[in-house]
Amino acid sequence: MTKKEKILEAGLKLFATEGYTATSTNKIANAAGVSEALIFRHFLSKEGLLSAIVKEGESAFKNLYTPILKESDPKEVIRLTIALPLTVPESHYEFWRLQFRLKWELQSVNHKKSQPLIDKLSWAFAELGVAHPKQEAEFLSDYLEGLASQILLGKEVNKKKTEEFLLLKYKLT
Repeated sequence: MTKKEKILEAGLKLFATEGYTATSTNKIANAAGVSEALIFRHFLSKEGLLSAIVKEGESAFKNLYTPILKESDPKEVIRLTIALPLTVPESHYEFWRLQFRLKWELQSVNHKKSQPLIDKLSWAFAELGVAHPKQEAEFLSDYLEGLASQILLGKEVNKKKTEEFLLLKYKLT
């Protein structure tokens, strides 16, 4: 692992667990085993480091939902969307914890990043004749976000039963 990768990893972990405001570049440097000056050389500032972490994570998020956007079967769109928060590998949890933390700590929410998924869900619900497809898409998206936050907080979630319930609710079984 390169020193830059160590900085990114340490920054992600500390920002996610301790918060952006409470995490100093000195603390990140110590955790990464590098000099504080190296952080500034690679990222110019703490904000630059956060931006690099978020950009990397948003790319990973896009990779997760791209297959849903390419799907042409409306039932499969909903099925894949339901599975999304239930199948994220634990190795990605730190990034998702950071996303949730940033929403509250910095009031930083990029609604545009999930809009393509909501639009695709709206299309799927419309194709299936659901009365209010946009509202149903937003409801499912909000529900899944809440479910994801429970998983990230370590709450015991029966993923299989939750998935079965949602598939039954949307008549996908």
